[in-house]
Amino acid sequence: MTLSFHIMSNVERKYEIMEIRKLESVIEAILFTMGDSVELEKIAYAIDHDLDTTRKLIHNLMDKYDNEDRGIKIIELEDSYQLCTKTEMYEYLIKVASVPKKYALTDVLLETLSIIAYKQPITRIEIEKIRGVKCDHAVNKLIEYNLVAEVGRLDAPGKPLLFGTTEEFLRKFGVKSVEELPKLDNEQIEDFKNEAIEEVQLKLEI
Repeated sequence: MTLSFHIMSNVERKYEIMEIRKLESVIEAILFTMGDSVELEKIAYAIDHDLDTTRKLIHNLMDKYDNEDRGIKIIELEDSYQLCTKTEMYEYLIKVASVPKKYALTDVLLETLSIIAYKQPITRIEIEKIRGVKCDHAVNKLIEYNLVAEVGRLDAPGKPLLFGTTEEFLRKFGVKSVEELPKLDNEQIEDFKNEAIEEVQLKLEI
């Protein structure tokens, strides 16, 4: 009788540990995904436990991060919690952040960039009229690469965004101003259209 009770207690204890680890994993996922601080009440609601239990679970996680050789920690901000990097890791993050971004300019991106450079300020619709295809992805990529930026809005119905090149564009292409760019003739613009048509046909075949 005593032995059975002892075995049962061990099974229950093992289940309890597994449940705690699962809940800690859920809390960790919530804090990592949200990025900013998350209120205790929201975390408790997510894991379906009361505030005191949730607070204990979070503090247990905080102790683990403090005691183990980890690069992250959980900080408490009033009744909210946030996952962040330990301060002693900053010097390594700076090294990564200081490495210049590498990016590949495909033919599509180069064509879109050329149109913006020569026709700026220009709207997406005007770019699409020249290329003959949608340009959302290309323009967004060029913005991400800091080669193109929003420079205002067109004084027309809907106030469409206007795009132009950046100082980074001038640095990358080794010119002081867009006036130094070689002249773009109508034949080259027609080539853009033809290449865009081939691009669409290729996608349809795939």
